[in-house]
Amino acid sequence: MTTVVEIQNLSKRFGRRAAVDNISLSIEQGEIFGLVGPNGAGKTTTMRMLVTLLQPDKGEIHVGGHSVQKNPRAVRRIIGYMPDSFGVYGDMTTQEYLDFFGACYQIEPAKRAALIDDLLELVELSHRRNDMVDTLSTGLKQRLGLARVLIHDPEVLVLDEPASGLDPRARVEIRELLREIARLGKTILFSSHILADVAQLCTRVAILENGQLAAVGSLEQLNASLIPHRTLQIGLLKTIDPQQARLTLATLPGIVDARPLEGLQDSTRIAFEADFDGDDLALHALLQEMLARGLPLVQLSEDTQTLEEVFLRATKGIVS
Repeated sequence: MTTVVEIQNLSKRFGRRAAVDNISLSIEQGEIFGLVGPNGAGKTTTMRMLVTLLQPDKGEIHVGGHSVQKNPRAVRRIIGYMPDSFGVYGDMTTQEYLDFFGACYQIEPAKRAALIDDLLELVELSHRRNDMVDTLSTGLKQRLGLARVLIHDPEVLVLDEPASGLDPRARVEIRELLREIARLGKTILFSSHILADVAQLCTRVAILENGQLAAVGSLEQLNASLIPHRTLQIGLLKTIDPQQARLTLATLPGIVDARPLEGLQDSTRIAFEADFDGDDLALHALLQEMLARGLPLVQLSEDTQTLEEVFLRATKGIVS
């Protein structure tokens, strides 16, 4: 794969505070890459340096092979940036708004009309082309902002908190829109502290805390490196003594620990939670062994770790 964004040993200080502290990471072409962290983690500062709005104190950034420090104009031509709080001109219609930015990027008037039609259709605002921007909801303004970011056909989109302030339905719509944009071949870097959005969208994630890079990788890779044990939920019929069941489970291959799950028990079954250190083949062998030993199994499922749990593990040792 082709590396589109390369960040090496990036640092930025504001007074005595290190907003970004020696970060290195790369983003491949076509990725939806997430920057995750709480407010003040360094996400926005990193993005502003990436889009040439801030000068790094140390380190290098290359976008599409161009140095941010040495050739910022070339970088700006291939980047579309939407900040966490972007201004809209409320006294324009949505069509006029996009036409204005098309003119700023020196797109010929004859091409702008067709381009604006395509963008309004992409973000599903064709029916609002003659509405004043001021009359749009927050979610629709976010859609318009994405259309504005795409007006010059950039290779890389840098979106700072694109779902901030949106209601649940609008967040779902923005996620679907970002997937559609990625299918067009764009590389997307976006930041968020809404971890559920990141988990559903991103091919890879970088976790930031206090300006430092705590972890980077796919959710599966982060799970494997930060949470070594898989968590299984096991349901058995009450035809077996609970204590005997627990002792038997503890002797099975791959089971590190088995604990009763009181909340999932009912009149017909008992339930356990177990840490398991095997792969899928070992899980299949575990199932066969449980049946071979006569355990009255009615449920065997895996409790998938959430990005919140991964984040807490990744940032546990980082202090301000």
